[in-house]
Order: sequence, then C-alpha cells, then structure tokens
Amino acid sequence: MTLIRRTALLACLLFTTLALGALPAQAADDPDVIRLQSRMNALQADPTVGRLAAFEQMEARQAIATLADARRSERPGLLFVAERRVEIAETAAAAEAARRELATLDLQRSDLLLQASRRDAERARQEAERLRIQSQIQAEEADRLRLSAEAEAAARTDVEAALTSVTGKQTAQLSAARRKEAQLARQEAELVSGAKLPASVFEPRGEVFTLPASAFAQNKLAAEGRGGASALAAYLQIGKRGKIRVEAFDKDGKVAQARADALKAELVAGGVPAAQVQAAGKKSAATAKKAAEVIVAQ
Repeated sequence: MTLIRRTALLACLLFTTLALGALPAQAADDPDVIRLQSRMNALQADPTVGRLAAFEQMEARQAIATLADARRSERPGLLFVAERRVEIAETAAAAEAARRELATLDLQRSDLLLQASRRDAERARQEAERLRIQSQIQAEEADRLRLSAEAEAAARTDVEAALTSVTGKQTAQLSAARRKEAQLARQEAELVSGAKLPASVFEPRGEVFTLPASAFAQNKLAAEGRGGASALAAYLQIGKRGKIRVEAFDKDGKVAQARADALKAELVAGGVPAAQVQAAGKKSAATAKKAAEVIVAQ
C-alpha cells in the first residue's frame, strides 16, 4: 500500500471515529451500537493489530454510524451489515498480523540456515588446517627418520616403507577434508546465491565444473548459465581458491571465445577478481552435457 493511500485511509478512519463520538442521543442507549463500538474500540486499542486493516476498520465504523442513524424499519438489515463489517475488520487485522509474523519467521529461518552453513564451513576449514599442520609435522618427522636411516643402512628399507604409509594416510585424510570443505562451501554458495552450482569433479588439474549446452544462447549466457555462474562466483569467494581457467567449446573458434569471455564476465560481476580468471575458447564441438568448463586449481 502506498504512503498516500495509507495516509488517506488513516484520515478517513480518524474522521469516522470522531463522527461516531458524536452519535445521536438515542444511539447512546442502543445496545447493538454500544456492543459493536466496544468491539471496534478493543480492536483499535490492541497494540498488535490495532493499526492493521485500516480500510476494513473504516468501513466497519461507517456501518455502525449508519446503524445509529437508521429508522426502525431499516435496523435489521443495517445491523446485519454492521456486524459483518466488524467481523471482517477483526478477521482482516488478524490475517494481516499473521502474514507479517509469517514473513518475519521466514526471514529468521533463512538467517539461521545461513549461519548454520557458515559455522559448518568454518569447522571444515579448521579441520583441514589442523590436518595440514599434522601432515607437515609428520613429514618433518619422516625427514628426521630418513636422515637417521642413512646412517643405518640395514634399517633404511623399513623406514622408507613407514614413511610411505604415513604420507599416504595423511594425504588421504587431507584430501577428504578438502572435499568436505568444498561440499559445505557449495551448500553455502547455493544458499547465498539462490541458484544451483554446476556439476563438478576433482581431477589432477583441480576441481572441474561443467556447464551444459543449455547454459548458452548463441555466444551469450542463457538464464540457466547466469544462475550457475552466480552460484559459482559465490563459491569461488568462500575460502581460499587458486587460479581459475574458463574453457568454452564450439566448432566456431570465435563463438567459443565469446562464450568463455561471457562466462568470465559473469564471474567477475559476481565478485571474483578479474586477474584470477583466465578465459579461453577451444575450437571443438560442444555437447549437450559439456559446452564449457571452469577449472579451479587446488
């Protein structure tokens, strides 16, 4: 409701209230008028709903005023109308209050979900850092053992086997922690952006996100592509990320480069530093499942 309309309704409601205060003398003894006025006064005095449904309250008070001035033959119909108007005003005020409370609860729920996601992501980052430090300590200890083994040729084989086992185990744990961190970062990015991230896999070259052909319209991003790029931009800003390479594919090399540039521009617009992103078009046929890739170095 606009400010002008709200002001007009409040002015009308005030006028109607003042008019009801000057009802004819016979209305002061009318039990129906007194009863309906009391209900409206109670509604207006309620701090939760008193200022809501101003238009319905104005109509109810006008109906009460009309009832107070009615002739005997008109009273049954006008009494029915006045009672319905009062009920409508009460119901409308309660409904508007409920809608506002629901909107507030929805905002609180979204905020709690976002806070929980961020806490989980922070715990995952802390765990990854703990494992990194533990891995570094193990590596230093392994180096010490290796130096000692050089002076003891007979024990060298056993020491090297132990070193390989410890390093492999720590590497696996660190990799699992990084994948958990990435999963939680995906959840946070999708919650913040309101869009789904493209599918991804971990490869030796890094985490690879794949965009389908439906993400592009000619040499520009389609709605699906913009949504995925928005979520990807949010993901790339969570935690530490390395260099980012955008590769797009098409039989026409110029179209492929234009698609790569459009995808990079969307990432930069989403907050990713331009210097961190490299875009390249590849003259190769795109498929329905793979029209572009975003490679994030680990």
